[in-house]
Formats: sequence, C-alpha cells, structure tokens
Amino acid sequence: MQATYDAVVALTDAFCRDHLNEEYCDLARAMAVALCHKRPSPLASGQPRTWACSIIYVLGQLNFLSDKASKPHMPMVEVCVAFGVGESTASAKAKVISDALRTNRMDPTWMLRSFIDRNPLVWMAEVNGMLVDLRDMSREVQMIAYDKGMIPYIPADRE
Repeated sequence: MQATYDAVVALTDAFCRDHLNEEYCDLARAMAVALCHKRPSPLASGQPRTWACSIIYVLGQLNFLSDKASKPHMPMVEVCVAFGVGESTASAKAKVISDALRTNRMDPTWMLRSFIDRNPLVWMAEVNGMLVDLRDMSREVQMIAYDKGMIPYIPADRE
C-alpha cells in the first residue's frame, strides 16, 4: 500500500498547499494512513486522484468547507474540478471512506484543530452523574480524561 499511499498523499498535499491549509493536509495524510491500514483497503483499487479527491471531499464535509463562513472555504464541486473527478464519483467514494472509517461531523479525529475548541461535544463528559464541560474541571480530572482518550489535549496546559 506504500505506493498507493505516496501517490494519494502527493495529490492531497499539493491540493491543500494550493487551496486549503496545513490542517487539512495533516488530516488528509492521517485519513490516507487509516484507509491504507484497513483490510481490505478501499484504496487498493481505483485511481489515486479519485481517492485523493474523495479524502478531501470527506474532510470538507466534516469540517464545513463549503460553508461560506468557513475559512478556508471551497465548494465541493470546485474540489472535484481541481482533481478532475466527477462529483458523483467523488461523492460515492466519499461514502465508502465515511463508512470504512465510521466518520461523523462531531468526531474530533477528523476535525480541524481550529474547530476542536469550538465543539462542545468534544469536551462534555459525565462525572459523578452530572454532565460537565471538562475544560472547566481541575487539571487532575482533565489528565484522567486525556489518559482515557476522552479529550484531544489537556486544556489546563494551554492556559
């Protein structure tokens, strides 16, 4: 899968450099790795440009790329045109990716780092029967949540 990964990532890197940003580039690489590790990998067949386009398509959907209020902003049709892939093809492959990785809009795994701080679902947890925002809890509680993989970082360390 190394050759496939290299081909897909070369395309996503170039696209992100020209049209998006480094956050998208990092997520696209991580998504390509995750897809290459799947058995069987969906990337084993098909064109690298189709998979590269579909990875950006999925990430764009999850991170509201087509929303005009979003920065960066780009309509999905323009993503497809840039890769030379039909929108219906990109959409179909994006569904394959979403199903394989079980993605959803509020999953911090595929969320831009700049969005994580604004996503309240990332920080909510039940503590002693109460729903709390872990950003408001003590560093000790945040460390426990981080160690359990409940939050992406320890907010107290960023203050």
